Amino acid sequence: MKKCSYLLLILIPVLMSSCTVSTDSEKTGDNPFFKEYNTLFQVPPFEEIQTGTYIPAFKEGIEQQKKEINSIVSNPEAPTFENTIEAMEYSGTLLNKVSNVFFNLNSSLTNDEMQAIAKEMAPVLAQHRDDIMLNPELFERVKKVYEQKDEIRLSAEQDKLLEELYKRFVRGGANLNEEDQAKLREINKEVSVLTVQFAENLLAETNDFKLVIEKEEDLAGLPESVVTGAAETATGFGHEGKWVFTLQKPSMIPFLQYSGKRELREKIFKAYINRGDNDNDHDNKAILSKIASLRVERAHVLGYKTHADFVLEKNMAKTPDEVYTFLHKLMDAALPIVKNEANALQEMIEREEGGFKLEPWDWWYYAEKLKKEKYELDDEILRPYFELGNVRKGAFNVATKLFGLQFIEKTDIPKYHEEVIVFEVLEKDGSHVGILYMDFFPRASKRVGAWMSSFRKQYRKDGEEIHPVITTNFNFSKPSGDKPALLTFEEVSTLFHEFGHALHGLLSDCTYRSLSGTAVPRDFVELPSQIMENWASEPEVMKFYALHYETGEPIPGDLIDKIKKSRHFNQGFITVEYLSAAFLDMDWHTLTQAGERDPLEFETEAMERIKMIPEIVVRYRSPYFAHVFSGGYSSGYYSYIWAEVLDSDAFEAFKETSLFDQATAEAFRKNILSRGGTEDPMKLYLKFRGKEPGLEPLLKKRGLL
Repeated sequence: MKKCSYLLLILIPVLMSSCTVSTDSEKTGDNPFFKEYNTLFQVPPFEEIQTGTYIPAFKEGIEQQKKEINSIVSNPEAPTFENTIEAMEYSGTLLNKVSNVFFNLNSSLTNDEMQAIAKEMAPVLAQHRDDIMLNPELFERVKKVYEQKDEIRLSAEQDKLLEELYKRFVRGGANLNEEDQAKLREINKEVSVLTVQFAENLLAETNDFKLVIEKEEDLAGLPESVVTGAAETATGFGHEGKWVFTLQKPSMIPFLQYSGKRELREKIFKAYINRGDNDNDHDNKAILSKIASLRVERAHVLGYKTHADFVLEKNMAKTPDEVYTFLHKLMDAALPIVKNEANALQEMIEREEGGFKLEPWDWWYYAEKLKKEKYELDDEILRPYFELGNVRKGAFNVATKLFGLQFIEKTDIPKYHEEVIVFEVLEKDGSHVGILYMDFFPRASKRVGAWMSSFRKQYRKDGEEIHPVITTNFNFSKPSGDKPALLTFEEVSTLFHEFGHALHGLLSDCTYRSLSGTAVPRDFVELPSQIMENWASEPEVMKFYALHYETGEPIPGDLIDKIKKSRHFNQGFITVEYLSAAFLDMDWHTLTQAGERDPLEFETEAMERIKMIPEIVVRYRSPYFAHVFSGGYSSGYYSYIWAEVLDSDAFEAFKETSLFDQATAEAFRKNILSRGGTEDPMKLYLKFRGKEPGLEPLLKKRGLL
């Protein structure tokens, strides 16, 4: 789920209005988590939730689940699927309820108190998870059911739930001796705290930097819309009459693309790539090194050679060797391309600027100039056609044409911030599917990047259908001056991408919450998101959503042709920059010996091994590589391009028929979007496509053949 941008926090929402933890909220009657949500579609009552409501709800949720687990363990009846496996699946309702709200809002609307709660609860929740996974009596009951799996009659989904739960216990240390279990507990507790601290440091580092421009001549080359946005940002920060650029991508990237002031491009670029690496209170080097070392220790305790071996066992790739082989094939194809691109940019510099050496902070600027020279195309030409509201409608329209879905904006549903937009999603026949929250703009309380999550997943219990409540977060360019939010084409692709994840959650049709929606292997979860990006660039789709924000005229055919002709431009850079981060992730997590390392030396050696050219910096340097040191992508960052093999091949199925072929769309919904993690992902893919995917469609799409 793609990942930067914060502007100033202009409004303090109701949710964050409490400055001290309220003791009143600890009373059961006053805590919204202890009651049924009395809201439309039972979405969280955000206006009732204050910081003081979380810890009491967490603690009560833990106590309730402990009692539920004790009830399972003390059951005098022989263990069965129903009284053990399903009972576990449906335990922890309150804890799940508060966790869904807290962790989503700690990502999109955090403050000092929320971060303090996250630090306080991280080791408590880690201990609670370990108390369950390392409960010998509970594991014995699960094991007995698992040993009978061939004799008892289970549905395919029940069989998968049993298999996954048993594996979770084994991978959680249930078979270890007491000494190793105690060691595992300490590792899990320490890692839980360190990953929270890593994320907090990165947020602080991102928010701390501001490039303040006082002289108008230092704005040379910048488009009017970029200058206007910077002036508004400056006013918000109290720098009236000046211009401010931040490390959020909607602010930073246009500066790197268009600023004629090379020394200022260098300043903002270096500030971005040195986040977490400034030897200050927010430095992440020691933290990430410790995390990597602890992961090695945990892998060894659990009987694995490396952390990557532990993680990949559950993924489609299965082994580190498989991932490395895949990445090297792509890098071998991309390196010659990117070297040619670097040479072309260097030639432009020598031709126009007098011959200094191309540096990483120059790449965006000269690539944009070369693109305009070759194709008469740049982001500023396209932006007027990519108004946010129209792009959103375009994504919705694709889902309507493919799956018959309807999206109705709701203004009577609680939301956690005034900028959030909420939609009810309906089937073609008007029946309710779920709720979709969309949070588009950056703020100081919101982490970088873009992501999808859920306030409630889809599942069934006691014959009742529990409908999903899905949330998508972005950090897009905000409206500025008299202009609405106008996106770059990359931002357009990001919206379609996260919307694809949202469809995966919304169209889930599973019985069990732990298997529903996006609960699939990491290198499969990006298929539904990345395949949606393909529709964003199709002329038939663009004619619908790419409308000039002033005239309403659809994007001209010649501009679409230019986009099509330029689709391979800079793909060497894009591919190599990405692959370098995927290699770096794997290198950190294929360490076989515990022990803390110098992250800078480690990173340099990793880049030398893959022959990284000096004109490019790895997309995510270790001190701000949140995907793997505070997110869920450790040993899994490769999954984006692994899934691109799948999505490139899957989209061919539509191209072989028609863009909105109903039979193909129904097969994709039935076998991919609705099934969650109820079957092996390759089996699901084969049911949809009828064959395994090949690498050629991906290489063709990226122009690497």
